[in-house]
Amino acid sequence: MKTVIINNGAKIATCNSQQLKKILSPMAKIVDLQSYRSRVIAEKVFGPWRRRFKETYDEKTGPADLSTRTLFLLAEPGDKSTLAFYELVMGALELGQASMFYYMDKGEQLKVVDVHLFLADQVRYELMHRLGWVASYPCQGLTFLELIQGADRLKLKLRGNPPQLAESHTDYDHFTGLTMMDKEAFIRRMLPKALEAFKESML
Repeated sequence: MKTVIINNGAKIATCNSQQLKKILSPMAKIVDLQSYRSRVIAEKVFGPWRRRFKETYDEKTGPADLSTRTLFLLAEPGDKSTLAFYELVMGALELGQASMFYYMDKGEQLKVVDVHLFLADQVRYELMHRLGWVASYPCQGLTFLELIQGADRLKLKLRGNPPQLAESHTDYDHFTGLTMMDKEAFIRRMLPKALEAFKESML
């Protein structure tokens, strides 16, 4: 039996089943290698979170994919959420376990803290988005790995581009009259009430 290989609508080759296996075998190995690499990355980066939150995560996981419970726990300020973010950031940056944070070079510590604060913002914006308070935020839809690896670049890009308050929010008219810097501060000040409202929605 002959098999026709077509690329973008054009016939490029005709081969039998044995020839087709030889062609596809290297492609299958590449797919297997990519799949293995994804599993290794997921275990190294998200292993601590899997054990901490008892949930499944992979390299495609972002704030929008978190469960309601985990989103709330990470959005809350405090030592528990800080440690969880350190676990994720240090794993992604290949800096070891979170317990090693206080033994690291000061420069590396500052990097971890900086990325942690950036991730915490994204998680909190997602929480407000689920409440319907925030219509959208600039990094919406990005994975945690994309956020961590591109943190410096993304933060520069986000300057002057704050999350957008939902038109249905009671303070929308006031919000639209603020400067870009004041809009970002306004959104940040919403966090305590947002956490309270989100917690009530979980009951």
